[in-house]
Amino acid sequence: MKFKHIFITALRGLSSQLTRSALTILGIVIGISAIIIIMSLGEGAQKLILDQVSGLGPETVILRPGKDSTDITNVLFARSLTKHDVELLKRKENVPNLKMVAPSVMVPDPIEYRGQRFRALVFGGSADFISDMLNLTLAHGSLFTQDDINQNARVAIIGDTIKEDVFGNGNAVGEYIQIKDKKFKIVGVFTNTSDVGPLTINKMVVIPYTTAQTYITGNDFYNEVMIQADAPENALKMAYDIVLTMREAHHIGFGEDDDFNVQTQEDVIKRIETIVNVFTSFLVAVVAISLVVGGIGIMNIMLVSVSERTKEIGLRKALGARSKDILRQFLTEAIILTGIGGVIGIIFGALVSAITAVVLSRTIAENWSFTFPVLGAFIGVGVSVVVGLIFGIYPAHQASKKSPIEALRYE
Repeated sequence: MKFKHIFITALRGLSSQLTRSALTILGIVIGISAIIIIMSLGEGAQKLILDQVSGLGPETVILRPGKDSTDITNVLFARSLTKHDVELLKRKENVPNLKMVAPSVMVPDPIEYRGQRFRALVFGGSADFISDMLNLTLAHGSLFTQDDINQNARVAIIGDTIKEDVFGNGNAVGEYIQIKDKKFKIVGVFTNTSDVGPLTINKMVVIPYTTAQTYITGNDFYNEVMIQADAPENALKMAYDIVLTMREAHHIGFGEDDDFNVQTQEDVIKRIETIVNVFTSFLVAVVAISLVVGGIGIMNIMLVSVSERTKEIGLRKALGARSKDILRQFLTEAIILTGIGGVIGIIFGALVSAITAVVLSRTIAENWSFTFPVLGAFIGVGVSVVVGLIFGIYPAHQASKKSPIEALRYE
């Protein structure tokens, strides 16, 4: 029997029981939809994070104290990055590809204004870090200068959200805020902007790093040093030179662990991609269980269909249909069912993902965008067809084994 005839016969068999066919593919639709939604949201989250990280630029290398940069205790309290280290890094003979270096100091204290406290991302930085590395602009006021850094001036630049929270529609430039009982004059307000890397600019308060060390932390070391290469293609070489310079400066012998860590943006991107992909794969594997349940449901419905269509099977065999023709017909029916379920699941999953992306972009992250997982669509269709093939074999085999005489006598 030709495939076209088998396909048409299978469609007629399914169309005679539309309600049952629709309920049969429901499990497949739910499973495939869930896979599409998970993969779409996973890719959207990964793209959002990578866009933020790449905002620092591929030429940027980050030097942090301690062996593990993910341990906040190391970053805050390790004393392995000093002014002497930064001076060594600035020397061309040590790091020839270095263009700019910007140390920073984290400040865990909140800001105060007229006795009221406000949470903010406060840290000590430099004007070069703000204008050249982050490419930030000011809506009002001006940047603090190198003289301010040299003189430990108590000046601050605040983000747009902080300005709105503290001063409302009023002018913030020239006003004073307090950090750890010390008054700081606001000299500038950042333009409302999206996040840059891990930094939420709108909630940021930047003071000179020397001021932070002198009046707030009381330490003479840095929590982070951002270093910019003269070109993106030289970032890896510069990172290698930084490691060599730091190991020599800290008298670290052969085979001994570093008391610092160096990360390029490429390292960060690879780490993020790995984490998101593993998490997404885990969720997809969990959701795949629903496809197995849907496949079992199809097998059960097909077995019932075989029983109800016993006379039809007997009549077809009496008219010359062979057992393998019956097998192919019922197997084709199962594959059509799951294939249709897969297509509907992809469309429904994409629709839900698009709506979710719009909601997330308006509530949580304005840069969140919808991403259609092409690989997920291929996986969805492929898996649905395979499920139909696997779980349709037994019912189709049962149908093909029926005797035409007994089938025609069946009531």
